[in-house]
Amino acid sequence: MTEIIRSKTLPTGKPIIDQNTEFLDGPNSRGKELSMVFKTGMQLIKGFRKLHFVGPCISVFGSARFKEDHPDYQLAMACGKAIAAMGLTTMTGGGPGVMEAANRGAFENGGRSVGCTIKLPHEQVTNPYMHDYVDVEFFFVRKVLLVKYSYAFVVLPGGFGTLDELFETLTLIQTGFLHSFPLVIMGTDYYEEINQFIDKMIVNGTISSNDRKLVLFTDSIEEMTDHISKYISTNYKVSKKPTRWWLLGE
Repeated sequence: MTEIIRSKTLPTGKPIIDQNTEFLDGPNSRGKELSMVFKTGMQLIKGFRKLHFVGPCISVFGSARFKEDHPDYQLAMACGKAIAAMGLTTMTGGGPGVMEAANRGAFENGGRSVGCTIKLPHEQVTNPYMHDYVDVEFFFVRKVLLVKYSYAFVVLPGGFGTLDELFETLTLIQTGFLHSFPLVIMGTDYYEEINQFIDKMIVNGTISSNDRKLVLFTDSIEEMTDHISKYISTNYKVSKKPTRWWLLGE
């Protein structure tokens, strides 16, 4: 049997040295695979310890490329401010652009602001508007943490990464792995084609008409907060926050 081995260098000749790419590069040695299991476990434990007491959170997704003068940066700030007014924690990927703006909106308006950052070759710079954050090495660990501690999701205009987070979260809601989670898409013009494509999927029978109710498209901060507040008040109850154990260094 033949085996395909990917190149270990970029087209420029620069070597690829990255744990994510190595892990996804097909079968590795048994030792490397076992090492990856332990590294993943330690990353999850690190995230669990850091984020155990920060919630309840609302995760905000969006582009890392918008500057302060961009309308969607200002919209994200307004989202963070509104989340703070609801008494909830704003969680983002901890980077620039929409992530920075949402964290900033919460941070500057008396709300709790946290993030889950990752090292990337470009774009990802940790923003200064977080009370706390966890830095992870693997994208899939970051995704787990962004979903695990959130009770609602707000999606602003973004690129491939934002669409990935949007549809992965929407799939988790559709399949019942997340129950009664409100998902709000801010930016009706930007996401118009996706809104129309949802209708096309319904017509073609690839999703059900009830799936249309899983996501709200809006440009209104008030509609966003009303939608999330209604979901939370209907489907959740207030419980006592977990107690910190000093023996565990919490």
